[in-house]
Amino acid sequence: MSTENLIRNSAATHASKTMAALLGCALLLASAPAHSFLARPAIFAALGNATTAPGGWLKFCARDPEECRPATDAPRDIILTPDLLQQLFRINAYVNDRVKWTSDVELYGQAEQWAYPLDRGDCEDMVLLKRRLLAKAGWPMSSLLITTVDDPNAGRHAVLTVRTDRGEMILDNQTPEILFWYETAYRYLSRQSPTDPNLWVVFAEQPKRPPASTVR
Repeated sequence: MSTENLIRNSAATHASKTMAALLGCALLLASAPAHSFLARPAIFAALGNATTAPGGWLKFCARDPEECRPATDAPRDIILTPDLLQQLFRINAYVNDRVKWTSDVELYGQAEQWAYPLDRGDCEDMVLLKRRLLAKAGWPMSSLLITTVDDPNAGRHAVLTVRTDRGEMILDNQTPEILFWYETAYRYLSRQSPTDPNLWVVFAEQPKRPPASTVR
């Protein structure tokens, strides 16, 4: 083999090794946020007594009872992996980007009309769509809990609580971030029971952030 060919082969080999190293670094950096997220404390909300379901939920179930039937399988918390965490982010972002926030009064001429949105809807509508898409992706309904909160800036609001073995996370149309329930600024009011979506319970206490050294 000529000296010129040797130089070319050496350069090609070096380039291949460099590309492989860069790809490896990229994959490592991409997975780092997920592993850091999963390392946060697993803290679950303390719940209290049963309460009345929101009026919007009751009307939604009256229109379409099939959507509100309790699941036949036993409640379970899903084992959260980096891949499933990325799926949560994708579905949350998809709904937030697709649906333009629009009030029920503007859309339907009345307040508290919960419905699956097409391209417009309010917070409850977006929560319903996220819940449906996650269920179709294989997440158990018992881990997808519609939750009402009080937003200090905007008043009554709805988010989706996702229960996992790593704790309870909040999917919210007001932010692309997915936070643990104790990381938000909300005052939690009520949410669905994992055993029956028509049974709603109040929160026994509000979240207390863990020590700063344990939050990454």
